[in-house]
Amino acid sequence: MLVSVCLLLILMAGPVLARRGVALGTGCMLTVVMLVPLPRPGWPPDGWVIVACDVGQGDGLALRSGPGEAVVFDAGPDARAMQRCLDRLGIERVPLLVITHFDADHADGLAGVLQGRQVGTVWVSARADPPSSADRVLALAGARAEVPTYAETRQIGDVTLQAVGPVPGAPITGPNDSSVVVLAEVRGVRILMTGDVEPAGQRLLAQSLAGLQVDVLKVPHHGSRHQVFDFLTGLGPKVALVSAGADNDYGHPAPETLEALTDAGVSVLRTDVDGDVAVVRRGGVLRAVR
Repeated sequence: MLVSVCLLLILMAGPVLARRGVALGTGCMLTVVMLVPLPRPGWPPDGWVIVACDVGQGDGLALRSGPGEAVVFDAGPDARAMQRCLDRLGIERVPLLVITHFDADHADGLAGVLQGRQVGTVWVSARADPPSSADRVLALAGARAEVPTYAETRQIGDVTLQAVGPVPGAPITGPNDSSVVVLAEVRGVRILMTGDVEPAGQRLLAQSLAGLQVDVLKVPHHGSRHQVFDFLTGLGPKVALVSAGADNDYGHPAPETLEALTDAGVSVLRTDVDGDVAVVRRGGVLRAVR
């Protein structure tokens, strides 16, 4: 089909270019075709529960809470990439937005979530670090911003959420361990959203969440090598989501992290290789869709 179209274009090129008006119209049409993303048939997949957006080196995830509606975790470093991902999912309303912490790779794309959507409460980290990024987020969020209390629970459509981190009394030395950690359940699928929590924070979570089992794990800190592997694999996830940018300078995700998860029988999806990735539930069965 492509060869036939090319041959047809060759035959038509002379007459088209000879007429200024037709040539101008054709050029404008081709410009629109090149710049406007085409719809992706079959996306989002039916029965999707959570999608990790390909936002480059950063986090941006959506949990489906209802038709045209999602709870969003983080906004990535690029507002345009985040906006396009949510547009592809058909998200018009975000009843709750969680900015797990204020690092640029989680917060700089906030405008892409806010643009053209109804956004409700914005959960933010209690630690305003780094200050410049925190100031920007809080200015955009305005009165919608609030710090969730430990163990606070929300029911939003099909999504139930409970703030489980940072654990009270935890020594916090930087923004990563100040990440808002949330245990979510979407239509019976249990998900642990971990932000960038580091090993110290993971050990405290292992104690406070002893015996917890989940279906989906958002791997902390883009799959870095700094992990408590016994904690992550002990959660028993069926699917692990890794948000990382292609060819990033940090070595994310680390081979040892991927190996620990796959050796434990976990199906790993990573945005740097797979693009937007989804976990779907159909007939009680979880599937990973790239």
